[in-house]
Amino acid sequence: MVSLFDGRYLYSAIRTDIAENLGNPELLPDVYRFYSPFDGHEVLVKHRIALTFYVNGVRLSDEFNVIPTLTEEAIIGITTMQKWRIKPDIGNGSVSVDPKLAIPILKSPRLRKSVQSPLSKV
Repeated sequence: MVSLFDGRYLYSAIRTDIAENLGNPELLPDVYRFYSPFDGHEVLVKHRIALTFYVNGVRLSDEFNVIPTLTEEAIIGITTMQKWRIKPDIGNGSVSVDPKLAIPILKSPRLRKSVQSPLSKV
């Protein structure tokens, strides 16, 4: 799947056909109304889906709004980028993410020493 990293979108979004291939979109209790950052048209969101995805081999997860009229397969919005500290490099057309963010932080120092990140084997 190809994702666009776009800071003009507040939330991450995914096209309906792609979401249905990856899981079961969940019906929202209320319809969300957004406005497209490109043309200002109103977009109604009725479903969401929680997804695990990888950026440069780093496992991340977030909730995506399911939008039938989305022109891209998926868009990573600013909220997801801030949450995972994803940094777009517009000049090179790439993104970076700190792999340490995907390591679970445990309260007990004794346990912290014995746990390795599942990503260390990836």
